[in-house]
Amino acid sequence: MVHLSVAQLVPALDGGGVERGTLEVAQALTQRGHRSVVISGNGRLVRQLLDEGSEHLRWPLGVKSPLTLRWIWPLRRWLAERRIDILHARSRLPAWIAWLAWRGMDPMTRPRFVTTVHGLYSVSRYSAIMTQGERVIAVSETIRDYLRCHYPQLSAERIQLIPRGVDAAQFPYGYQPTVDWWAKWYRQYPQLRNEPVLTLPGRLSRLKGHEEFIELIARLRMQGLPIHGLIVGGVEPGRQRYASQLQRRVQAQGLSNTVLFTGHRTDMREIYAASTLVLSLSAKPESFGRTVLEALSLGTPVVGYEHGGVGEILRCIYPAGLTPVGNLDALTQRTLNLLIAAPPVPAEPVFTRQRMLDDTLNLYETLSQSPRSRA
Repeated sequence: MVHLSVAQLVPALDGGGVERGTLEVAQALTQRGHRSVVISGNGRLVRQLLDEGSEHLRWPLGVKSPLTLRWIWPLRRWLAERRIDILHARSRLPAWIAWLAWRGMDPMTRPRFVTTVHGLYSVSRYSAIMTQGERVIAVSETIRDYLRCHYPQLSAERIQLIPRGVDAAQFPYGYQPTVDWWAKWYRQYPQLRNEPVLTLPGRLSRLKGHEEFIELIARLRMQGLPIHGLIVGGVEPGRQRYASQLQRRVQAQGLSNTVLFTGHRTDMREIYAASTLVLSLSAKPESFGRTVLEALSLGTPVVGYEHGGVGEILRCIYPAGLTPVGNLDALTQRTLNLLIAAPPVPAEPVFTRQRMLDDTLNLYETLSQSPRSRA
């Protein structure tokens, strides 16, 4: 068995899909006897990372300042001293620091360099650093198509499609919340008892489709449907004005007891399971669509715009939930159809966390043993 030393680089470990994926890969490495190190500026997930057997190096490689360049030389020395086999950058600024450190090392002994493109970044020289990996992981077909379109110099052989996945044990098909959870839920939201619930997960930031969601609820209520809407997500820093605008809009439409703002919640699995439908209405295409996959994994139907990673997942798993981007009439009709008679979500898992982890570690092992070039 090959024993690897792998260093993953992210700006911070505070939360979010990139950070969760980093921790999942780190845990898989340690469970298989490899050495795992994560370099970040710190964050609330560091304790979990350490508890699961990885090491953490607190270097602020994601701080947008010219001073961040000073980390190039310490990183180069550290990579050589610790004999790191795989250097894996998951964000643009850390990727620049990693690449500048890496390219100054001996090509025959330096780590193998991997990048993951997690988002549909603006096309620029700054973003192009994510194409410099010896292998470039695309987290969805949407990302792979984006790379092929905007970075034609990136050879197809260097792109590795490894879709994100959810843990079927964490989001089991047919899951039902506990009696205690239901009791607390209905104490907090008594109006939801015995009525259809539509849920829009995601932080309160523009382009996530909150306005369309509120309008959808208003239209369905006008048709006499006794539905309620949940907007589940915290307010992003600097977005309080937007959150207030949404709340005023709900009040103006007479929906104050119908569209509910839950704020940030840690019980998303239970909320998905308690929902009649989950919606994904981002105006901009998303790179993957984790919330969509989590809901579908539980068996909860999803309605989502037909673009980006959300459209990709729905086409593969639940095409009945696809609706044209930005078309409120079509969205209303699609939602109405599913409220009347939603086809069941297939129980067979498609995008699993285990497959993502297996493919990532296989890439590390294969790349570490592949021939090197002095170029």
